[in-house]
Amino acid sequence: MNNPPSAVSLELRGVGRRFRTEAGELTVLDGADLVLRAGEIVALVAPSGTGKSTLLHLAGLLERPDTGEVFIAGQAAGTLGDDARTAIRRATIGFVYQFHHLLPEFSAVENIALPQMAAGIGQGEAETRARDLMARFGLAGREGHRPGKLSGGEQQRVAIARALANRPRVLLADEPTGNLDVGTSEVVFAELLQQVREQGVAALIATHNPALAARMDRTVTLAGGRVVTNPG
Repeated sequence: MNNPPSAVSLELRGVGRRFRTEAGELTVLDGADLVLRAGEIVALVAPSGTGKSTLLHLAGLLERPDTGEVFIAGQAAGTLGDDARTAIRRATIGFVYQFHHLLPEFSAVENIALPQMAAGIGQGEAETRARDLMARFGLAGREGHRPGKLSGGEQQRVAIARALANRPRVLLADEPTGNLDVGTSEVVFAELLQQVREQGVAALIATHNPALAARMDRTVTLAGGRVVTNPG
């Protein structure tokens, strides 16, 4: 386990999210609270349809809550304009999805360098950082390969490296190994945990796999639109 948690990197305070449907208004989140501290890795384990993706989207500033507030490193983000939210997202938050979403026309190292360059880092420095991350994930020698020439596990490693490239304070992952076979999933997940712990990132990782969840610091679930500690 990590040392005692320190600064709060992410806080959701009383967030609510509703959607309009043909059947009427659907409340997905209703007064949800969550605190993630630097260096803490939290598993989000909840049935499909309970709002996991919505929670991650709100935490990552991809959506705005209807009620409540999202704080990133102590800064309230709800009232900020789109440009300011985008800047915070680029500088502070990393995302990993079940499907890697790599750009097929670019090499592995370019896929990892591009988000850094979008954040204002020079190409040389960005590619150096990308190569270092690839080496850490056991991908040395694969830098020039495009995604189509990489295995599924290698592609997901590249996606994780891309999410960590800007040294985010917060990592949000939605079933990051759910599209991989069991053996590859174990290896990739172990590498993900190692790199997140080494960098002191606050991570919220949604997974259906109880064995993976057990390797994290604590587990939460969703019930009645709120975040609760998983009794399991």
